[in-house]
Amino acid sequence: MPRNDDVTGRSARSIPELETDRLVLRPFELTDAPAVQALAGARSIADVTLNVPHPYEDGMAEDWIAMHVPGFELGVLLPLAITLRGTAELAGAISLKIDPESNRAELGYWLGEPYWGRGYCSEAALAVLRYGFDELKLNRIHASHFARNPASGRVLQKIGMQHEGIARAHVRKWDGYEDLVLYGLLRDEWRQGCVYPSR
Repeated sequence: MPRNDDVTGRSARSIPELETDRLVLRPFELTDAPAVQALAGARSIADVTLNVPHPYEDGMAEDWIAMHVPGFELGVLLPLAITLRGTAELAGAISLKIDPESNRAELGYWLGEPYWGRGYCSEAALAVLRYGFDELKLNRIHASHFARNPASGRVLQKIGMQHEGIARAHVRKWDGYEDLVLYGLLRDEWRQGCVYPSR
């Protein structure tokens, strides 16, 4: 399906589109910028994520979207919009930050507050996990969350990621330090079929 060109003039069609029962994960378009700013601009989102700024100022969403195609073409980023099947409304974002040298990636995501508690994040994360292992042939996918945000941890548990420990006071967020809870999954574990029964 054709997509709008991003601000670099290159088509975002090279970024894959993934589908689940309730979601379509697709490349971001510049027309998504107002919705990104509105959803990610909530303090509740920035509070539990490391890289979402607050306040989320005008132009930030456009600049962020403009980085997606170059990052994908370099093989270091798989950025996808989480949209609802049927209505096509934007609910959040999910990505793999890829380290080609080590053949691993970090899974990251955020979901707008109106969409919390519906299982959308787990559904999206499972699709991206599958793509990372089956299509990108990654050896390892890992993720982390603030210890005070157990809801994010439940997403990782539901998709079969393995708890690997806690990095105490590992990152600074605003005026304090955050413990990070670490999760990971290896491709061999994924291929053995012991991770997620319904896949």
